[in-house]
Amino acid sequence: LSPLDKLSPLDKLSPLDKLSPLDKLSPLDKLSPLDKLSPQRSAECPEPVEGHDECGRDARAPGAFNHKGCPDNAESGKNVAKGDHSMPTSTILLGDCRTQLGGVASESVDLIVTSPPYANQRASTYGGVKPDEYAAWFLPIADQLQRVLKPSGTFVLNIKECAVKGERHTYVLELILALRQAQGWLWTEEFVWHKKNCYPGKWPNRFRDSWERLLQFNKQRQFKMNQEAVMVPVGDWYERRMHNLSATDRQRDASNVGSGFGKKVENWLGRDKVYPTNVLHRATECANRGHSTAFPRWLPEWFIDLFTDPGDVVLDPFIGSGTTAFAALDKGRHVIGIERHEPYYERLRQKIDQEQPIVLSFT
Repeated sequence: LSPLDKLSPLDKLSPLDKLSPLDKLSPLDKLSPLDKLSPQRSAECPEPVEGHDECGRDARAPGAFNHKGCPDNAESGKNVAKGDHSMPTSTILLGDCRTQLGGVASESVDLIVTSPPYANQRASTYGGVKPDEYAAWFLPIADQLQRVLKPSGTFVLNIKECAVKGERHTYVLELILALRQAQGWLWTEEFVWHKKNCYPGKWPNRFRDSWERLLQFNKQRQFKMNQEAVMVPVGDWYERRMHNLSATDRQRDASNVGSGFGKKVENWLGRDKVYPTNVLHRATECANRGHSTAFPRWLPEWFIDLFTDPGDVVLDPFIGSGTTAFAALDKGRHVIGIERHEPYYERLRQKIDQEQPIVLSFT
């Protein structure tokens, strides 16, 4: 045998071939989506020093990030310096989401759940958007949301059209069409939030609002969905109905109206939970959250359970009072929030420091 033939297969490999797949990655490729998020944060941060954050910037300067106890909290500082994201982290950005979303890494978010200002509302805090201009205003935001969302991710939009001159405006329908036709979003589903405790009211030509839209959009037809995570108790009817099954109950019984639908009641035997419908019968937010339109905690929680796993990243570009942030953190998800109204932003940052003392908070 020649000297080359005597070598083992491993000895014949070049130095590059001997590297593991991870070793071949560039330093940027090895970063998690949260590490890539802000260009202001370096991949390797020096040890924190008095009066500065983990990357050596003045902790009071714009663009600095901090957490409660920084820099005195040694354990949290250790996690930050090593880039350890085993703990759920919060990234709260002050500014207009149309610009701040540019700093979020592409395809790094698993779920977007948000409720933007409705047309002709919240002019004092968000400027107000005219119904006829709403789709044009939202499309640039949706373009960035599509960029940062993973192919397997989901975008949930809570919105409801207002009445203008005695009739419902069509701006929500126009927005749905624009998202589909101009940007290629898939309008996968529409959930209905039935507000069981809606405010009383009456108009000459319509009744009070007791429901809102929860629009589900996706980038592709295959996406992450944990249906078992939101199953509901089967109900009180089960014992009575399933106690004595008839012969018809034990076979598929086709609908009498010729729709093609049918049921086999026997299939329900042994079940204690069932899948929910797309109508969510839940109450509105009743407590004072320091925000005029805070949605209830259960709303982001339900979609977080349905469309994410622990360790995933949740984004709310209109974070407001932080309902989505706390729902995500409590369920072990990372959260990115954007808020342009500074009083809301400051209040949320203080609340995060109080309630999540070891959670990393970017500002």
